[in-house]
Amino acid sequence: MKIGFIGTGNMGTILIEAFLGSGAVKPEEISVTNRTLSKAYALQERCGAISVAETAEETARSADLIFLCVKPLQFAEVIAKIKPAVIQEQCVVSITSPISVAQLESQLNCHCARFIPSITNRALSGVSLLTFGEACSSEWQEKISELAKSISAPVSIPNEITRAASDIVSCGPAFFSFLARAFIDGACQATKIDEATATILTQNMLAGLGELLSQEIYSLPSLQEKVCVKGGITGEGIKVLEGAIGDMFPRLFEATQAKFEEDLEQIEEDLGHKY
Repeated sequence: MKIGFIGTGNMGTILIEAFLGSGAVKPEEISVTNRTLSKAYALQERCGAISVAETAEETARSADLIFLCVKPLQFAEVIAKIKPAVIQEQCVVSITSPISVAQLESQLNCHCARFIPSITNRALSGVSLLTFGEACSSEWQEKISELAKSISAPVSIPNEITRAASDIVSCGPAFFSFLARAFIDGACQATKIDEATATILTQNMLAGLGELLSQEIYSLPSLQEKVCVKGGITGEGIKVLEGAIGDMFPRLFEATQAKFEEDLEQIEEDLGHKY
């Protein structure tokens, strides 16, 4: 199976490197292109026998499975370029949350799906989010699901929870990295620990926490209960968190949803203008 990637930005590159790292895809099965071709050639230098196409149209013509790894507001432009090249037997996959499979199906006469990755997939871990179009065949669904299983724990989701699920899976690592940095800064401000030591301790604590959860030794509630001894030091820290966190996370999800809606409106306008 030939797989084409249109766009070699952060997430496109992560997907390619993860698929290659898992052994699910061979370099010679991959073709890539990017608006800035030098980035595609740089990826080729790192990954070996992958091929570089000069244009999106060329990628679309040469691939069976086509991943659209471009930013939401570049979507209409890319669709306009590849539409004449796409045939019914192919499958086109968006990795962008504002692009629904219904939008893909309305523009392209082929099988359509959405595959939302996470940076954690680069370590062949974490979750990927799958949504299949109404006309997407069971054969294509199986092929895409197997690819997803090679780098993640795939979860099929309905379109209406896309933003929240993507916030947790794709944006979550950035959100919790931000919180971890604040945790480290707080330790350095309030105590004599230095930043380098606090960073090493925090990173390894988080890695260990991940192992406890992935091996199902503890769940999140049971882990907190195990560590938080009544009347102990951890409990005092939890009190501070309970008092300070307030509505921070609901506001976070409201902010991402608002941006999501803004992108949706722009995409719908662009598609209307294009077609």
